[in-house]
Amino acid sequence: MEVQKVKQRFGIIGNGFGLNRAIDIAVQVAPTDLSVLITGESGVGKEVFPQIIHQFSSRKHGSYIAVNCGAIPEGTIDSELFGHEKGSFTGASDSRKGYFEFASGGTIFLDEVADLPLSTQARLLRVLETGEYIRVGSSKVQKTNVRVIAATNINVERAIQQGKFREDLYYRLNTVPIFIPPLRDRLEDINLLFRKFAIDFADKYRMPSIILDDDAQALLMGYEWPGNIRQLKNIAEQVSVIETTRNLSSDTLRKYLPSNTRSKLPAIYNVHDDQKSFASDREILYKILFDIKNDMNDLKKLVVDMLQKGGDHINVLEDNAQIIQKLYSDISPVVSTSAQSKSMDIKHASPEHIQDTEEVFEESLSLADNETEMIKKALEKHGGKRKYAANELGISERTLYRKINEYNLE
Repeated sequence: MEVQKVKQRFGIIGNGFGLNRAIDIAVQVAPTDLSVLITGESGVGKEVFPQIIHQFSSRKHGSYIAVNCGAIPEGTIDSELFGHEKGSFTGASDSRKGYFEFASGGTIFLDEVADLPLSTQARLLRVLETGEYIRVGSSKVQKTNVRVIAATNINVERAIQQGKFREDLYYRLNTVPIFIPPLRDRLEDINLLFRKFAIDFADKYRMPSIILDDDAQALLMGYEWPGNIRQLKNIAEQVSVIETTRNLSSDTLRKYLPSNTRSKLPAIYNVHDDQKSFASDREILYKILFDIKNDMNDLKKLVVDMLQKGGDHINVLEDNAQIIQKLYSDISPVVSTSAQSKSMDIKHASPEHIQDTEEVFEESLSLADNETEMIKKALEKHGGKRKYAANELGISERTLYRKINEYNLE
């Protein structure tokens, strides 16, 4: 079946490659009984894909049960999933079937599967391998014929390293992996989704739909969206209800976007987990040049002062100049050569012949200023075409949109 027809049937909006690929894999794996592990950040819409797999499988007439593993207390999760016998624990006044018994012949979706306790993970592994399980408080082995689809928003491999998730269970669940891309990697879908949500809320609350100007659309595309589609939908509902003006500018929309989100621009330093961060080469170079400039200014003042006093100070000055020359020779051959040539003339120089070499133009050391200038040059070089300018700068087009908006470069 075509991907577009699946989107229409399940209300999926977007044309990104990653999204289309995930839908295609879901449709292809559906006729089989293979276990599927769906990964992706919170709010990307992972819950839709198990339904696609179930509806296009031979189990579509059987039960479909979705279980949020993170919402069930650890003490009752085994009972919920596998059932229990009467009197097996305090409050167990009757026997109870578990979800795996109810879903036999159908599909069970285990959302946030990484939140399962290790003991429950062992029980789940047995179900996946043999189709067998035991109710809590019972010794009788029961059989179930159920397809398991799991999802998580955490890095499972890291959880395995930390001892929080069984490696054998991971490989058993991950027979077919499906990754749902985050909204910030679906740049072309952001405004499309917002427009759909705005129309839906306009119908729901019986009011005209929100319309965004070009700057507001660029702002949406440049935002990081840590909450993904769920966050975008919430903001669309907020502005639909609160704002009286139906045409929104970027200034109005910005009030609804949290400002404490980490930037997605190229960072000037790298952070690896909890390890200490290190300054970039560019920052180190700036610091060295700045220190050299300060030292040279101090040296000029010292030269003028000693020449004005005359006498023995000239000999001291020559000795100091030689020492400074040696120190800077390891930093820059150019600086070393310049210092050497000037030290030879110091003894015969007079104060009136010494010119102030203070720089008339001081290069800005601000990263923001340099970044702004680079963006301007890239845009000018490519005639304002942002796509090519972004490639020239080595950043994504979404990042360039955000920088243009941030520095008011329109």
